[in-house]
Amino acid sequence: MRIGEPLDRALAVLCLGAFATVVIGALGAGPAWPAIPLGAAFALVGTVGFGRVRRAGRWAAVGYVVVQGGLGYAVFTTDPGVGGTLNLVVLVSQCVLLLPLPATAVVVALTPFVHTGMPLAEAAREGVGTLAAVLFGAVVTELLRREQRARADLAAAHAEVARLATAQERNRVARDIHDELGHALSVVGMQLKAARAVLLTDPTRTDALLATAQHTAESALEDVRRSVRMLREPRSLPEALTALTTEVGADLTITGTPRPLPSEITGALRRAAQEGLTNARKHAAATRTEVVLDFGPGTVRVEVRDDGVGPRPMSATGFGLVGLRERAEPLGGRVELLGPPEGGSVLRMEVPG
Repeated sequence: MRIGEPLDRALAVLCLGAFATVVIGALGAGPAWPAIPLGAAFALVGTVGFGRVRRAGRWAAVGYVVVQGGLGYAVFTTDPGVGGTLNLVVLVSQCVLLLPLPATAVVVALTPFVHTGMPLAEAAREGVGTLAAVLFGAVVTELLRREQRARADLAAAHAEVARLATAQERNRVARDIHDELGHALSVVGMQLKAARAVLLTDPTRTDALLATAQHTAESALEDVRRSVRMLREPRSLPEALTALTTEVGADLTITGTPRPLPSEITGALRRAAQEGLTNARKHAAATRTEVVLDFGPGTVRVEVRDDGVGPRPMSATGFGLVGLRERAEPLGGRVELLGPPEGGSVLRMEVPG
């Protein structure tokens, strides 16, 4: 929306109100009837013409002010009442939207001279009142104009932030797909090489290697599809973990009060849960897996707990945990793989947020 539109409408209403006041005043004072056609001309130019002048450029604005200034003066000298004064307020307010500040100041300074011809004391009194009225209108219009511009700038800033956040999230998901698919293809490649090496001498071993390669490829494809779904349907962290645990048949426990999180934190914690569930399914031989999401004071923690064979050493836990540490450290967080006394393993990522 163009910044001046609400002010344009408000000034159009004020202009029509001024014309109605001129008409009522002129009908009550017979000699002032010429103010009606003059006021109608001022109202027509001030409503229909003003919108066109705003789009036409600086010289059209100057011409508009000269024409409206002459019409406003003619209306006021014919019927120096409230309607004529309102016309001057409209003119000065429109000058704020059309002209630079120094030019508007000149118009404001000239408005008291509509009282020229009156006795000096009366002209001074009325001139000060007129000056105060038009100055008030100019100040209010300028404040409203600045407020609307600030709102427009803020809306543009919010839109830019949203655009950058979307781009960042897309880059993050693209990195997920690249990391997951790249690692899976490397594993599949090694398994296929091993299968070719024993193809003629050990058919049973070849079949096992090909089955493992097929399973790895299918699992990688599902991970990619899951990441694409997250890209197409952005979710909050609780929603993402609910979908993830439902998909693999794990339990989900949420503690604390959920709150909005930046996309990079949501992505890191979701990836930690995904990696923990994948490890539990592929390596831990677990019969029960639980994901815990805890919104603590100033931190957010995700834990994946299973009752499987226990954790492997951090240095040998594979590509996934290396990637998780790389995600957590820039956020000021940490990743741990623990073996609780009761057995099984716990993968934990905790970040400030």
